[in-house]
Amino acid sequence: MSQLSNQPTQRPAPTSADVARLAGVSRATVSYVLNNSSTVRISESTRRRVREAATELGYVPHAAARSLRAGHTRMVLLPTVNFPTGPLHHHFFHELESGLRRLDYTVVQYGSTGLDPDDAPRAWAELRPVAVIAPGTIDLTPQGISVLRRSGAKAVITLGPRPVPGAHALVMDQREVGSCAVGHLLERGRRRIGVVMPEECGLGLFAEPRLTGARQAAQFHGARVEPLPLRYDEESAARLAARWRTLDLDAVFAYNDEYAMLLMRALQDAGIDVPRETAVVGADDLMLGRLLRPRLSTVRMELATAQPLADLVDRLVRDPGGAPEHHDLLRVGVVRRESG
Repeated sequence: MSQLSNQPTQRPAPTSADVARLAGVSRATVSYVLNNSSTVRISESTRRRVREAATELGYVPHAAARSLRAGHTRMVLLPTVNFPTGPLHHHFFHELESGLRRLDYTVVQYGSTGLDPDDAPRAWAELRPVAVIAPGTIDLTPQGISVLRRSGAKAVITLGPRPVPGAHALVMDQREVGSCAVGHLLERGRRRIGVVMPEECGLGLFAEPRLTGARQAAQFHGARVEPLPLRYDEESAARLAARWRTLDLDAVFAYNDEYAMLLMRALQDAGIDVPRETAVVGADDLMLGRLLRPRLSTVRMELATAQPLADLVDRLVRDPGGAPEHHDLLRVGVVRRESG
């Protein structure tokens, strides 16, 4: 005998009409409330009754249907790429995502590793986002920006060390990091400064402008800056430390705190006194740097915006005809400790 008759019948998904009947309002009112519309005045008691009815029934709005009615989604696309990021980037994305959710946007992270500058915009446009915040590791072109705008994106925003013509720009100018670190070392009387250049894939986007900033700071004082390629492993650090005295350097800006800790340990193992013989400065202000001996001097980076990031994105979406805006997000400062 068939067992199918014993299986529970699946209940149909609740509709906005069901919510309207339970709450005693019209379907239009349900739509206004659950879509957080501000175009119609609805009392707080009615809003509460509609939300309670939706919760009781397990109803949620249909995102695709809402997008068809509006002509666009409420989706903000955050393309992701496979490269290491520091605490500042994690803080940036956490603040942005939580703020956008508060403003009723749907935040979607889209894996974009392997997409070239021509393919990436087309892939993103297929989702019909209302805004795209593109990483600096993908070089957007004017054609790519046009593809996104024609697909309905009201704001195309880049996040990286430099702006992109035709798009809004959230700029984290990494030159400031290198300039700040080397400026500090110059104040301490150091004039022969190494700058660690990580050999790991993807970090050149940050390392190259940091080196440029270091050189700009050094040239006004007649100081020497020496790029130092380094992989993030003990063997590479040990080889660099073994020839350190032949380099005739009295300080090093080690890209970030992780590379600084790696190199400082190798220098100490090779008998190089830190900071008497070589001063060491990192960046990111990681907790582990404070636990080292000597404690690690570092460059602290913070976000500096005139308004919350999500509010900025929301304003750009609401004013799609405005001229491209350029916002410098990075504020830096030296944390002076014992290593240099």
